[in-house]
Amino acid sequence: MNRWADYYTKKAKEQNWLARSVFKLQEIDKKTNLFKTATKVLDLGCYPGSWSQYCLKKVGKKGRVIGIDIIEPDRLISENFYFIKADVLKLDPEQLKQEIGMQDVVLSDMAPKTTGISTTDVARSLELAYKALEIALYVLKAGGNFLCKVFEGSGFEQFKKEVSLRFKKTRLIRPVSTRKKSREIFVTGIYKK
Repeated sequence: MNRWADYYTKKAKEQNWLARSVFKLQEIDKKTNLFKTATKVLDLGCYPGSWSQYCLKKVGKKGRVIGIDIIEPDRLISENFYFIKADVLKLDPEQLKQEIGMQDVVLSDMAPKTTGISTTDVARSLELAYKALEIALYVLKAGGNFLCKVFEGSGFEQFKKEVSLRFKKTRLIRPVSTRKKSREIFVTGIYKK
């Protein structure tokens, strides 16, 4: 039996979502109105594609979703989805801005390959979170929304502080669909450029 096959995994399959993580985004969107006026969304670490899939429904035919990851979400097909194959940690934010333009929403559900060693996993998660923040500061429009997953632990409070310095209405959200043993939490904010 697959130990990860839980209620949300089955529900995602039944509703034709690409992964269970969509329910985290859906819950956060309901609480924060992430996509209220959004038409351009950047999804960092987009594989397997459920967040981009959800975003495409929210932005409609006039919107656009750009996904970046080292693995292409091959089951996600849409005229409004553009994929960039890249390691987010190696991206030059200025160059990315020139390539994709300004965005209404920047999302990051990126997570490191976990080792089981808490300090290592948290440090790697923070590295990804800081890179997502750096990219957001380059490409996010004033008033745009930022959402980033990060693992709680040493250094988390400093990351939260960095976000609150640059964003207004910052919030911490731990969605109901997050697995009980997970240390992940989501940080949201509205860019005050």
